Amino acid sequence: MRRRARAWTALLTVLAVSATPALTGCTDTGGSRDSAADGPRQERWQPGPGLAWQWQLDGKVDAAAADVPVYDIDGFENDAADVARLHRDGRKVICYINVGAWEDYRPDADAFPRSVLGGPNGWQGERWLDIRRISLLRPIMERRFDMCRDKGFDAVEPDLVEGYADDTGFPLTARDQLKYNRMIADIAHERGLAVGLKNDLPQIPHLVDVFDFAVNEQCAQYGECERLTPFIEAGKAVFHVEYTEPTHQFCPESRRLGLSSMRKKWELGTWRRAC
Repeated sequence: MRRRARAWTALLTVLAVSATPALTGCTDTGGSRDSAADGPRQERWQPGPGLAWQWQLDGKVDAAAADVPVYDIDGFENDAADVARLHRDGRKVICYINVGAWEDYRPDADAFPRSVLGGPNGWQGERWLDIRRISLLRPIMERRFDMCRDKGFDAVEPDLVEGYADDTGFPLTARDQLKYNRMIADIAHERGLAVGLKNDLPQIPHLVDVFDFAVNEQCAQYGECERLTPFIEAGKAVFHVEYTEPTHQFCPESRRLGLSSMRKKWELGTWRRAC
């Protein structure tokens, strides 16, 4: 129900904004649909660069808040009727799901064994997951992605997929993260869902062929947006947000790179300011 950046950035005052070619209207949902090679032969959405989007993780979606072709909303807090309403307006819908941390407020919180719960991640009621415990976590994530599919979502935004770079309480390595992230992508594709790589910039060269798009926070603030170009060069969207910097400071660069950028407030409500 809230944004996820690097855990340590939750403690900092942020400087950032965002940018994207201002595509409005919902008739063009961008890109083509490809067969899911790793599961049952279903077609999945492939968003292309430059698509405008709305990102609302705070509460029930407000379908009238933005006239854009893509909505990214919380998978638990919105139901099939919400997704269907967005589809009737010609929109594609992304299902936000946390795959890297346990959340005590989710309805499936009791499904997580205590042995996989690590240290706090900076958000109240949350603890990092031991992503090395594939056999324990995969069935839980499969059920979550089943929920996204059954509600009619087109794609998944799996959050906190770079725990190896944080103090999780576990000795996670980059290799552990790659294995887990590839598993997450496989679970989505087996269900005909597109899947986005959230942040995790260092591993983009290893994962750009596995994920269908990227979601990024604050690459302009940290001077990292160029690192997302492999997705653009592969014809895949990069959905990007900044939080505090005026849009005029990075919108030109976002347009040059082909990012789908906008400025949002930290709570990720309905307010947005696109480039």
